[in-house]
Amino acid sequence: MIGIIGAMDQEVHILKAEMDVEKIERKASMEFFVGKLQGRDVVIVKCGVGKVNAAVCTQIMADCYQVEAVINTGVAGSLRAEINIGDIVVSTDALQHDMDARGFGYEPGEIPLMGKKTFEADKRLRRLIVETCRKVNPEIGVFEGRVVSGDQFISDGAVKERLVSMFDPYCTEMEGAAIAQAAWLNHIPFVIIRAISDKADGSAQMDYAEFEAKAIQHTVRLLEAVVPAL
Repeated sequence: MIGIIGAMDQEVHILKAEMDVEKIERKASMEFFVGKLQGRDVVIVKCGVGKVNAAVCTQIMADCYQVEAVINTGVAGSLRAEINIGDIVVSTDALQHDMDARGFGYEPGEIPLMGKKTFEADKRLRRLIVETCRKVNPEIGVFEGRVVSGDQFISDGAVKERLVSMFDPYCTEMEGAAIAQAAWLNHIPFVIIRAISDKADGSAQMDYAEFEAKAIQHTVRLLEAVVPAL
């Protein structure tokens, strides 16, 4: 069974509408839609915004559904000039940009007592998703790179520049690294797919509502094509 997690209803409602739903189970105030998508056993859920919601959701998928892979889909802010609104970023790895224990001698993003700050996405999943995306979304750019996550909506140019200089990321959002860490702890392959909805700077509020729906269309088209091949 494949687990698909989105933070907001907009990110998963089309997929849920297209799946053959066998049951809906409510756990930790989240609704887990279990059934088949394109003939493949899946569980799809809206986890809610933020790292805690994302981590709790991933752990439930591990404990209750024994998922063999987790795909996190959604939107993000671009952190590179060449990555435009509507383009897709597929994670090479993920880290929490707001994890800061430098006062104890750790590097920015490093999780104390774990000896880790980045969590690598599954290479087979990455490769399949990138190849599929280029086929089904030929009109947009597809990039592979680091996703950084934090409990902040980044809309300030100075904050954006700080993230770029510290972590060399491709995009920023609010859930992916928590899902990555929870999946890693449970030895579950994962990948993060992010459609760019804004530029993570002063234009974010203006861009977000206008481009979110278009960005999500690209991820939905991608997942519809890639799920049968998993």
